Amino acid sequence: MAKTRIAIAGYGNLGRGVELAIKQNSDMELAAVFTRRDPSSVKLLTEGVKVLKLDDAKDMQDEIDVLIICGGSATDLPEQTPALAKLFNVIDSFDTHARIPEHFANVDKAAKESGHIAMISLGWDPGLFSLNRLYAESILPNGKSYTFWGKGVSQGHSDAIRRVEGVKRGIQYTCPVEAAMDVVRSGSQPELSTRDKHTRECFVVAEEGADKAKIEAEIKGMKNYFDQYDTTVNFITEEEFDAVHNKMPHGGFVMRSGMTGDGEKTHQMIEYSLKLESNPEFTGSVLVCYARAMARMKSEGMTGCKTAFDVAPAYLSPLSADELRASML
Repeated sequence: MAKTRIAIAGYGNLGRGVELAIKQNSDMELAAVFTRRDPSSVKLLTEGVKVLKLDDAKDMQDEIDVLIICGGSATDLPEQTPALAKLFNVIDSFDTHARIPEHFANVDKAAKESGHIAMISLGWDPGLFSLNRLYAESILPNGKSYTFWGKGVSQGHSDAIRRVEGVKRGIQYTCPVEAAMDVVRSGSQPELSTRDKHTRECFVVAEEGADKAKIEAEIKGMKNYFDQYDTTVNFITEEEFDAVHNKMPHGGFVMRSGMTGDGEKTHQMIEYSLKLESNPEFTGSVLVCYARAMARMKSEGMTGCKTAFDVAPAYLSPLSADELRASML
């Protein structure tokens, strides 16, 4: 059986996570890596794979089945995904929840016009958590859903911090409010605002001479990222950044508190959680898993943009339908 040929656009933390995931899947192979950097400066973990300028991707359309785009959601993916969907079957991890409908429409138009299939907003949230919210709300229609993230590093929010003028290095931790989670687990179905559920903690290395007050104000006021949260901005040295903030853990919880039964007197609780030592490696694994599904869906003639909601679970597994029924059902 021919392997699915996957290329990576963008070789940062997420791109390396995708490369590592490809190595663990025997039905896939890394075909190329595209970068905006000098290709000679990029050292891959996979021998014999070409590293090319992103502008050269158009010359490899016949050698790639799926292109996984590993740029940031703030500015990269809104431009890159629709543009590259005109050339390839593409997947991204766009995670600005408020802009997903807009991003979907742009990518769907480009993919349908070119006859390609695209998948957006894949990872664990949006992605796996989205599926768990859908399942839980469908099963328990009388109830309330809650999502808590962290404590962990948000790649998208950290990327947004680093794009603020005067920021040399930056990282952001999303922190769930433990008291709020305890109230949800009690079954009381509280009304919680965005601010009630999470805090955001930022650690920034400022450029020499930068206006720290201006940096802090811009971060705290950033729409769709920090403006709805209690946010703390800590300015630290580069030495402290390297010593303390050199890993990328994350995780979170999806909860659904609902009622069933005659008179709806029976409390039911659904809780799904992830505890991740490496956010980019896990997200990369999700993207590669959906690349398998994409290749199958494209072979059936599908085009246009899809999300996690549109992918049948069986498409994700390397096992056949018979094997799945025998081993997992």
